[in-house]
Amino acid sequence: MAYDGFDLTGKTAVITGGNGGIGLGFARAIAAAGADVSIWGTNPDKNAAAEAELQAINPSASALRCDVSDEEQVEASMATVIERYGRIDACFPNAGVGTMNNRPFFEHSNEDWHGVIDVNLHGVFFTLRAATRQMVAQGDGGTLVLTSSGTAIQGAAKSQAYAATKGAMLAMMMGLSTEMARYQITANAIIPGWIETEMTAKSFGWDKFVDAVMPRIPMRRWGQPDDFGAIAVYLMSDASRWHTGDVIKIDGGFSIF
Repeated sequence: MAYDGFDLTGKTAVITGGNGGIGLGFARAIAAAGADVSIWGTNPDKNAAAEAELQAINPSASALRCDVSDEEQVEASMATVIERYGRIDACFPNAGVGTMNNRPFFEHSNEDWHGVIDVNLHGVFFTLRAATRQMVAQGDGGTLVLTSSGTAIQGAAKSQAYAATKGAMLAMMMGLSTEMARYQITANAIIPGWIETEMTAKSFGWDKFVDAVMPRIPMRRWGQPDDFGAIAVYLMSDASRWHTGDVIKIDGGFSIF
């Protein structure tokens, strides 16, 4: 008899930043497991391309243009998802921006700081607030999966704003895991390693960086967005209904070597 604990048929997921990188890796696997998927992004061309790719897997997939740093856009997008699919079973607040500059910390401007905080932290708050409101109203549980970063647990020079948001996401996740448990809503966070995405392309094209980092990855390769598909399906599925409050590292062993 086949194990059907990972079947997501009848469930709906919202994935911010889902038009590329890790977010699209989440979306591909979730759609293939049978779930309805709504991906959010700010780039119309990327949204359209990702939507077409996902609809080839599951015709119900859709994309919305949404800047998560804008509270009104988040609320409107969540309302659109609910109107279209009738429910929300999982929320992946994955949208994020990197460090705004490569200057020393003492030369960072207010704009450098707030530009990262607005998307990576305020955007996560707006998204999770809207999602949990709907999940609690539904009354039958749900899944929250936050995309953190190794900078939350390791020193990252010149990236204090980015690291601050990712560390705060871990604290937010732990608070949600305890508060939302009474509603059968789980909350977990993922810490990715070095993944080949648009955000890391510049670093991966720099020989000095590659020569310094690659020897520290026991698996001896960069991560790929599809390396995150299985964890997304698992955390959204009934198989993980007692798994909450966890920080899951998927980094090829980087953080322990």
